[in-house]
Amino acid sequence: MLRIIDARTGGPAPAAPARRAPTRVEAHVPGHDATALRVLLVADLLVRALELDGTPAWAVLTGTAEPDRLRKDAAALGIRPFEDSAATGQGPGTGQRVRVVAEGADEGGDGGARDVTTVAVAPVHPAVPDLADPDAVRFALLERHHHARVELDAAALDGSRETLARLRRAVADWARHPSRPVPDEVRDRLRAAWEDDLDAPGVLGVLRQVATGPGLPDGARFEICAYADRFLGLHLTRDVGSPP
Repeated sequence: MLRIIDARTGGPAPAAPARRAPTRVEAHVPGHDATALRVLLVADLLVRALELDGTPAWAVLTGTAEPDRLRKDAAALGIRPFEDSAATGQGPGTGQRVRVVAEGADEGGDGGARDVTTVAVAPVHPAVPDLADPDAVRFALLERHHHARVELDAAALDGSRETLARLRRAVADWARHPSRPVPDEVRDRLRAAWEDDLDAPGVLGVLRQVATGPGLPDGARFEICAYADRFLGLHLTRDVGSPP
């Protein structure tokens, strides 16, 4: 079961109801900076994890004063669209409500949010992100758990760009081999990572082990990366079919 750390209590809380009613995921982003984009990214990961678990999710955006600009930058980072909460209201039949906010945000300022499971996201520096290479930014953010601060300096982005390029080249090479199913043991490790408070660094760690560990057919390595990318959203198969 997908569990997240509730910022109100400091303890784990389920992110989905016992019955398969939709979970309403609210990304609360009153500003427009790198931390606001990280809040949206974590909300996107939560929606992806819920869907992989078979739980319908309804993603809404609250609190923002610059929705068009924010949505444009979020789309560049591969974050899927969020509905405008002002236009949609509470929505019918939602089974649970989870709020994703910046660390230190007022958790009671939006319609009784003190009673809502809340995910707190640590800040990003610098405040104005360099989105010249949005995939490198997304990778750099995923390399750190969302409870940890992130420095998006030039060195971090260069490292993320190089690592992502190597991984994509490897995936493209593995795709040239006969497909093999994802081993149950690897699937379980991936799910255990993202179901444990959206542990994206843990998912990336599994992929690193898969890339270098012996005994796996290359076709299985490809399928593992394609499966994990349903959570990560890094376009790992983008270079499949390109010249070696």
